[in-house]
Amino acid sequence: MGFEEEYQAFMNAHFQERNGERLRRLQEGHNQAEMLFLKQVWWPSFYHFRYLHPEFEIDDFKDGKRYLDFAYIRPAIRVCFEVDGYGPHLKNISRWQFSDSLERQNQLVMDGWTVIRFSYDQVKEKPRRCQQVVQQVIGRRLGDELDQFTLSYAEKEVLRLAIRKGKAISPMEVEKYLKRTDKTVKKLLTQLVEKKMLIPESGVKRIRSYRLGDQVKHTISQVLYIV
Repeated sequence: MGFEEEYQAFMNAHFQERNGERLRRLQEGHNQAEMLFLKQVWWPSFYHFRYLHPEFEIDDFKDGKRYLDFAYIRPAIRVCFEVDGYGPHLKNISRWQFSDSLERQNQLVMDGWTVIRFSYDQVKEKPRRCQQVVQQVIGRRLGDELDQFTLSYAEKEVLRLAIRKGKAISPMEVEKYLKRTDKTVKKLLTQLVEKKMLIPESGVKRIRSYRLGDQVKHTISQVLYIV
């Protein structure tokens, strides 16, 4: 399915599992800025919404409740994504409110969260840069997992592309991603197949797509979502 269908399914699933204040916050807190983040930043980066939670409730450091725009939660990974609009309320914020906002963010970090904040203008005008930041944050642990294999930098990048996409990749996609010639890419893909890192997905004499090998899936399945 495309973005619209997946987005509706994603939101409906969260609406159905919530009630009370958690449901109200999702209905009122998830607006244009958050939807634009999903459409222009998250979806092009991963093509799925697994392990992503909108308007995620956490315990506040003042014994109350706080809601994060988005929380990405996996074993050993907790990332908070916030999309901040620029409006009159920011101009009128008090010194106490400004300090409280910083204290809340510091508390998240001390509790083990990685906090990434984007402005609405960044999401709207520079989505590709935002995608790169999200991919780097989510994929940071991936580098450590891949280091146990004897791979070149280019080979690791091909695997990262396959993991972020979540489905088969084509040689042309790799060419565009690495900005390498078709001859170089063909050699890279062949090497990864020989190392059992990739498996031909379609085509026989001329392979049209590749998927992750089971060895790679097993190694990093506890770090990121793998199809």
